[in-house]
Amino acid sequence: MEKFQDIYQRAAQRKGSEVMLQQLLVAPQNAKQLTALPDDAWLEEFTRKIFQSGFYWSVINNKWPGFREVFWDFSVAKLLMMPPDMLEQKATDERIVRNFKKVQTIPENAYMIHEVASEHGSFSQFIADWPSDDIIGLWGYLKKHGARLGGNTGPYALRTLGKDTFLLSRDVESYLRAHKIIDGGLQTKKSLASAQHFFNELQQQSGLSLQELSLLVAYSVGDNRVGIQTTQA
Repeated sequence: MEKFQDIYQRAAQRKGSEVMLQQLLVAPQNAKQLTALPDDAWLEEFTRKIFQSGFYWSVINNKWPGFREVFWDFSVAKLLMMPPDMLEQKATDERIVRNFKKVQTIPENAYMIHEVASEHGSFSQFIADWPSDDIIGLWGYLKKHGARLGGNTGPYALRTLGKDTFLLSRDVESYLRAHKIIDGGLQTKKSLASAQHFFNELQQQSGLSLQELSLLVAYSVGDNRVGIQTTQA
């Protein structure tokens, strides 16, 4: 396993200097900031990432004001009371991307969020309390109990709203494979556990967040040079 300092120095060299690299390393939200998020924000971001999967992100983002209008600003309480026939009507609304299977995930994930909140006080509290040294466990929870939140969809939503997580982006995956940390399928239990162990080791060496370490690894390899989006590294 490569040492943190070796990864850091290579990333700094590729970005021009340590100063330039530090400007690209964005820290996640802390627990207090996460718990302050309304649960509706999680439903909105889960939905955005579900619809962005397989589409140009710009298309979904341009239509997002329409999504918010059609789905009551992603109010979990309102969506839980929505009858099935109304969902079918909303799925044909021209203000959104009309993909019924993806639209179906909205009430399904609203219910998941509601169930978690009933047990933990709020969904945001549940997310904030999840330990970062088992972030793949949270990924697994979202995949099992949510709708279409497997793969990178759930992790990308977590990162967007500030939960500390690494991402298995193309650059990170390439690094992990090149250094024999993972082999076989990216989303197998073995690969996920190996990736978690790798980032936990880097965290012990550096004291940095998983998010910052994920960015560092991505910046140390691949074609990226400057200005790569932090949510994708």
